[in-house]
Amino acid sequence: MADGFANRAAAVDRPGAFPVEEFGQLARAGFLAAPLHPELGGCGLGIDASTTHELLRLLKQIGRGNLAIGRVYEGHVNALQLIQTFGTAAQIQRYGREARDEHKLFGVWNAEDAEGLHLVPIGPNRYRLQGAKTFCSGGGYVERPFVNGKLPDGSWQMCIVPMDEVQTRCDRNWWQPMGMRATASYKIDFSGVELGAESLIGEPGDYLRQPWLTAGVVRFAAVQLGGAEALFDFTRQYLQGEGRTDHPYQQERLGQMAIALESGNLWLGGVADRLVAYDPQFGGQAQGAHPHQGQLVAYANMMRTAIEQICIDTMQLCQRSVGTRGLLSPHPMERVIRDLTLYLRQPAFDVALAGVGGYALTQTIPADRLWQA
Repeated sequence: MADGFANRAAAVDRPGAFPVEEFGQLARAGFLAAPLHPELGGCGLGIDASTTHELLRLLKQIGRGNLAIGRVYEGHVNALQLIQTFGTAAQIQRYGREARDEHKLFGVWNAEDAEGLHLVPIGPNRYRLQGAKTFCSGGGYVERPFVNGKLPDGSWQMCIVPMDEVQTRCDRNWWQPMGMRATASYKIDFSGVELGAESLIGEPGDYLRQPWLTAGVVRFAAVQLGGAEALFDFTRQYLQGEGRTDHPYQQERLGQMAIALESGNLWLGGVADRLVAYDPQFGGQAQGAHPHQGQLVAYANMMRTAIEQICIDTMQLCQRSVGTRGLLSPHPMERVIRDLTLYLRQPAFDVALAGVGGYALTQTIPADRLWQA
């Protein structure tokens, strides 16, 4: 499937496009339901910590095919993890049925401008939304996004908006990116949308709870690593086609890329092992604190930071190996470099790296045991 995604990626590489056919294929193959618990008809992919290895490999493969598809699918997995962790039994059943039987696409739209989005109480168990969200990946196609906002007391509340049942205003001109064009990450104004309490997930502040907030970075890092692997393959194919495989500097660069990618795969395995050891469910149970929360958050931030640098190094080595011709459309390297460059710009990079050092400075454990699961 990932090979097919790669073959069709150029066709949707434009603002306003979306990989509809590809998500139809994912739905028919069961991947929209896969993150659900087995009793809901899924595979427990990602929510069952023992499947973390499989989830990260899947996300990497999808990213190898098309980073835009990987970004939106990762958001779908994120949303179903949040529902199954913080939702009521009725909500889990309801949204699980929609993902499994109706092939609804879920997402998490949390970015916003300065004015933000507010949930205004308008009666018993009734709320009106006021404001907009930005970077709404899959806008116009994601049918069940988390659209989180502030309550009057300033607390942050998760809620899901049934996009096919409400009226919103979508600013498509807002999304004019250099890369990740096919994610359709528009600005959407939700002002006037009314929701009942049944659409609110968890308690105020749950979205910001650790380790769920930070441990989730491992998902997008896996997608990004898939993009780097695609660049490695494209670079190697190009040099083989040009008969330049015997050049010592090209061999050196490919060697550096191979080492970087293998390091990334070891990071995927390492963080998966730690999530498995942490708790049987992704991030643990919502009811209580965990003694190793700080370690897991720091390790996830290490993995995210390391893979970002691996991707940057891979892009640079690819560009040096291939030169200008590989950066011209319609060569697929040009698109992957644009997509990966934009996708790597995830929030709070400095905070993530400082958090790793801050955690290490609070510990007295010898270095060789600091990150033991």
